[in-house]
Amino acid sequence: MLNFKFIIRILGFLLIVESVAMLIATLVAVIYNGTDIKALALSTLICAATGLIILALTTNARKEIGKREGFIIVTLVWILFSFFGSLPFLLSNSIPDLTNAFFETMSGFTTTGASILNDIESLPNGILFWRSMTQWLGGMGIIVLSLAILPIFGIGGMQLFAAEVPGPVADKLSPRINSTAKSLWYIYVFFTLLETVLLWIGGMTLFDAINHSFTTMATGGYSTKQASIAYWPSPFIQYVITFFMIIAGANFTISYLVLTGKFKKAFDNEEFKYYLFFIAFFTLIIFTGLVISTQLGVEQAFRDSLFQVVTILTTTGYATVDYLQWTPFLTIVLFAVFFFGGSAGSTGGGLKIMRVVLLLKNSYYELRRIIHPNAIVPVRFNNKPVSEQIINNVLAFFMFYFVIFFGSTILLMLVVPDLASAMGAVATSLGNIGPGLGIFGPATNFHALHPAGKWFLSFLMLIGRLELFTVLVLFSPAFWKK
Repeated sequence: MLNFKFIIRILGFLLIVESVAMLIATLVAVIYNGTDIKALALSTLICAATGLIILALTTNARKEIGKREGFIIVTLVWILFSFFGSLPFLLSNSIPDLTNAFFETMSGFTTTGASILNDIESLPNGILFWRSMTQWLGGMGIIVLSLAILPIFGIGGMQLFAAEVPGPVADKLSPRINSTAKSLWYIYVFFTLLETVLLWIGGMTLFDAINHSFTTMATGGYSTKQASIAYWPSPFIQYVITFFMIIAGANFTISYLVLTGKFKKAFDNEEFKYYLFFIAFFTLIIFTGLVISTQLGVEQAFRDSLFQVVTILTTTGYATVDYLQWTPFLTIVLFAVFFFGGSAGSTGGGLKIMRVVLLLKNSYYELRRIIHPNAIVPVRFNNKPVSEQIINNVLAFFMFYFVIFFGSTILLMLVVPDLASAMGAVATSLGNIGPGLGIFGPATNFHALHPAGKWFLSFLMLIGRLELFTVLVLFSPAFWKK
């Protein structure tokens, strides 16, 4: 039987965690003496009070949790965080209606980066900071954050970790799951601080540097400027952000290995090699196309190519140029990159590089099996055979992903005027990327989208962030049977 009382208790505790993040944003508002102080303070109070009341009402809950409870908690916490996270926008009148506020907040926590704001720079600093904070928290995962603290409830949290990180391979940096969570956060904070310093040195204000470090390491893409990173034409700033996007889109195990001096083991990782290869391959195609079709200098063409490929492949979603102004061939190539995603164990979304590689390998080996039907030709990854269960999981994920993509595109066309815009909106939401195609390109946003479309895309952001199965399993009748 599902332990609903303990599910509610954990959600109450996590609301208190969210209130602490809101409190930090409130302090930022106080520092800048902004008009958003009351809104953020009241939001913090509501969030904390709700969490404390829930904890008080569930003191005698059984401290038992299984896989099913894990799936429910992970799904509900993103929805709950997004509703409560909308309060600062609503109470400050920065985003006065619930649909737009929820869309912006869900886009933040899922690190999608799709926005409805037409004048970002008019927002007070506390609200801007909270907006970036939603992505920074969502990047590593609210649940992974809680894993370092959940032992106070008397549980280890492995079920939550499995639901939050449902990729084909779940690397743990240490045998204890809470130690893994702490290691991940130490790495995450370290790179955030390092990028902040470099961006500050490069010419950003300290406030802008902190915000962009938050949203870079989260592969989120929210900016404090309406023009995004194009606001700063500095090559140094753009290369720094590119470098940290690459780090954030790689498996954090790689960062751990590099930081602990295990360089050979890090660079022998097959997924990491393919990750760098895909970045180089698509950058070369875009670079060649820009040199041929534009008057850009070589360095500018290379920088624009590298930045756009990395920001889309890692699902960050920043913009330095409007790629819809490039030739249709280059736009189509970039749209193909929408479906790759970051590495497994990264803050990126999408299909994930490991799944793409396993799909390609399995397809290639299937040709060999047809030629040699009696031969045993296992798919290997990192020189180890991949189990048939994992291959089946990857194939199922791939099928679900594209059935949802095509089905959602058809549904969205009920409220979107053209196919390209609908495809781009669905792909960018499901892949947690940010900008799309057509009327939802990098130079525009989702403000004009019908409210029904915004709620629908918010749902796609959620299932995309939780890699489909975590949410979809809740719709299975078998899940709710005893």
